[in-house]
Amino acid sequence: MKSAVIVFPGSNCDRDAADALTKVGSKVEKIWYQENSIAADTDLIIIPGGFSYGDYLRSGAMAAISPAMQEVKKLAKKGVHVLGICNGFQILTECGLLDGVLLRNKKVKFICKDVYLKIENTTNKFNKLYQENKAIKIPIAHMDGNYFAESNLIKSIQDNDQIAFRYVNSNNQATEDSNPNGSISNIAGIFNKEKNILGMMPHPERAIDANTGSEDGLLMFKSLINSF
Repeated sequence: MKSAVIVFPGSNCDRDAADALTKVGSKVEKIWYQENSIAADTDLIIIPGGFSYGDYLRSGAMAAISPAMQEVKKLAKKGVHVLGICNGFQILTECGLLDGVLLRNKKVKFICKDVYLKIENTTNKFNKLYQENKAIKIPIAHMDGNYFAESNLIKSIQDNDQIAFRYVNSNNQATEDSNPNGSISNIAGIFNKEKNILGMMPHPERAIDANTGSEDGLLMFKSLINSF
């Protein structure tokens, strides 16, 4: 598998993403945000977490119009797989590759902790090795992770099986208390209709080693490399 990680001024998880990919055996190239060329034979592009452009104006809004993202949009429409994590998820919604928006957390505070996620969809290259409906533990670290979309759009996302993850408790139940940021329907991650683009607020690249709390995120990267 050949992968690319886009790096913006303010990215702070680009190295973590590259390390996760390297751990499963992928070749990785880091792409600076001002570059407008990504190898055509790239299998996966990761837009990492962090605070691109210092979150000025609106999280992800400035990064969304960068030269590198214009190339990502072209490749994504050709079927290249794209994974946006945290700020990367925000960028994907800002540039129109994913529906909905990420708003300020319900309690208007930055949140950094481990959460449980329910796997909602395994019929895709990102989650194929996960057990559907199983709870996994993945860390979050965000201020603007409150996913929102209008009711008709939420219905469309549900009807098309585009929900990838929901926030749940340790018993795999989606409750109000298990929702850390107020996201509608406890949504933690979504796909596009074609399932080649995934945006998620939790950080799977920070959960690849049991010594740092969880290796539940590693299975995502194994799923990807086994798919290509």
